[in-house]
Amino acid sequence: MQLGGDRVAEVSIIANPATDPHDYEPSAADARLFASARLVIINGLGYDAWAPRLIAANPTRGRLVLNVGDALGLHPGANPHRWYSPVDVRGVIDRVTAAYQQLDPAASSYFAAQHEQYVTQGLAGYSRAVASIRQRFAGQRIGASESIAAPLAAGLGLRLITPAGFLNAISEGADPTAADKAEADAQIAQHDIRVFLFNTQNATPDVQAQVNAAHAQGIPVVALTETLSPATATFQTWQTAQLLALQAALASATTGRNVAMAPVLVRPAAE
Repeated sequence: MQLGGDRVAEVSIIANPATDPHDYEPSAADARLFASARLVIINGLGYDAWAPRLIAANPTRGRLVLNVGDALGLHPGANPHRWYSPVDVRGVIDRVTAAYQQLDPAASSYFAAQHEQYVTQGLAGYSRAVASIRQRFAGQRIGASESIAAPLAAGLGLRLITPAGFLNAISEGADPTAADKAEADAQIAQHDIRVFLFNTQNATPDVQAQVNAAHAQGIPVVALTETLSPATATFQTWQTAQLLALQAALASATTGRNVAMAPVLVRPAAE
C-alpha cells in the first residue's frame, strides 16, 4: 500500500506472525484471491512453493506475476530471504512500481511519486540504520541460528562465521552435521562472535541451546523474524527496530559491556 497508495487494494495471504511460510497450505479463499488479482507478488526460490501451483491452477487473463527470485536474477538454491538484503529491498521496490505502472499506465506519474516518497522518506530510518552499522561495525564477526541472517550480514558488511551447513540445515528443518554443530557451538563458547542473531520462529532444541550458551557467555542475542510482528507493522518499522537492536548489541559488545538484549519482535508487507 505504501507504493500503491489509493490506486491499489492489497491483500497479504500470510498475515499471522505465527504461520511458517515454508509449510503454509493455501485455502479456497486464497485461490479466489489469486484468481481475481491483477498483480500477484511471490517470493520464489522455493520459499513459497505453494504459490506457483496456486497461480497455475487459477489462470487469469492479463494478470501479472512478480516472482522476486526471478526478478533479482537468482537461481534455485539461492537464499530465499531477500527482504533481509538492503540492495534487494530496493530492487523489489523498483519492480513493484514498474508493475503498477504497466497495469495502470494512466497513473504512471502517481506511482512514480509514491515510489519517490517511500524511498526518500518512508525508508529513511531504515537506510540510516543500514548505513550506520556498515560504517561503524563492518568486518565484525557474528553468529546466527539459520540462513535468514546471511543476506542481512552481507548487506551490513558483517562477517557471519557460523558454518553455512548449520545455517542451511536449521532453515530447511534438517539436522545439522555433528561437525557443523560442534563448530558453531565452539564459536560461542570461545567468544569468537560479537553478536548472535536468532530466528525466533525457528527455535529448535539445538538453536535454543545456542541462545542459552550465548547468554551465558555474555554475547548479546538479537531476535529476527520471518514475518511482520505485529502483523500491522510496516516493513520499515519492523526492519528498523531489528537493525537498531543489532546496532546496540554490536556497540555493547565492542565496548566490552555485557548486556542481555531482549528479543525484538517487531515478512515484509506487500507494497
